[in-house]
Amino acid sequence: MKKIFLIGVLPIIFFVSGCGEEKIEQPPPLVKIISASEAGKIFSDNYPGVVKGRYESNLSFQTGGKILSREVEPGNFVSAGEILMTIDARDAVQQFNAGEAQVESARTQLNLAKSNLERYEQLSKENAISAATLDQYKTAYDNSVAAYNSAVAQAEQTRNNLNYTQLFANADGVISEINAEVGQVVAAGQKILTLVQTNELEVEINVPENKLSETKIGQPCEITFWAISDKIRGVVREIAPVADSTSRTYRVRISLENPPKNLQLGMTAEVILNTTENFSGVYVLPLSAIYQTGEQTQVWIVTEENKTALKNITVENFSGNEVLVKGLSPKDKIISAGVHKLREGQAVRTQ
Repeated sequence: MKKIFLIGVLPIIFFVSGCGEEKIEQPPPLVKIISASEAGKIFSDNYPGVVKGRYESNLSFQTGGKILSREVEPGNFVSAGEILMTIDARDAVQQFNAGEAQVESARTQLNLAKSNLERYEQLSKENAISAATLDQYKTAYDNSVAAYNSAVAQAEQTRNNLNYTQLFANADGVISEINAEVGQVVAAGQKILTLVQTNELEVEINVPENKLSETKIGQPCEITFWAISDKIRGVVREIAPVADSTSRTYRVRISLENPPKNLQLGMTAEVILNTTENFSGVYVLPLSAIYQTGEQTQVWIVTEENKTALKNITVENFSGNEVLVKGLSPKDKIISAGVHKLREGQAVRTQ
């Protein structure tokens, strides 16, 4: 009888206990939001770059010969007019001497023709010779003048060739590359070395063809350097009209605003191309904020009553984990995570 009594009492105890519990109300879920004004941040693409001079000159001799001396090394700073290399000038000296001799010979012939002409002009005044004879001496004089001028021009050319045996720096800068050594025979016009003017440095990047339409002349950007902590601004100055035949990318040159004083040629850089300014009413959202229902792209926004609501948007472009969209207003508060767990009109807390 005792066991039966206990079994009958237990349900009553549990029933009484259950009636005494109070139901705990769950708070609204906490969501992470981003305002549309914050979403209007710069939509950007990052590219590796290298520091180069805006003006680079490939220097060469204007006459051929054997290199006798090299006065510079890669990395040397040079001044305009400084001698960089010298080639064997013996042939040029011989040509110069021959040219000077031809000038002297032509001058002698000119003087003789001039004396003959003056003498026969006097005889013509005395009617001692015919007009045809005088014309012959005038023609001989004119030919002598032409021969003299030709000899002088040729001598000037040989003088230039003699000067061309020395290679001079065309501007202040640094020697970035040398392609010939002492003892080597080079031809006229052959690339010998490269001089980079250091008075204006810029950064070069390579942009793939699918991003070329987003890159414009005058487009702002931010540049950071691996060896320098400074972050500076830049502007796209030049875009190559033709893609590189190997990489199929387009070379883009970026001018620098207030470059650091310790910036050196060849330093590596990271360039952030800012493209938001190319679009009106465009916002950048994280990919996690996009809610896709069928063919319509939407985002969840938080209303003034702290409730959820869907808003239709239009996707303009993608870049990594960011989406370029239209259809938002500056006051919108967009939920940036957990969008697939929400429902219309749901009360939420924000952070």
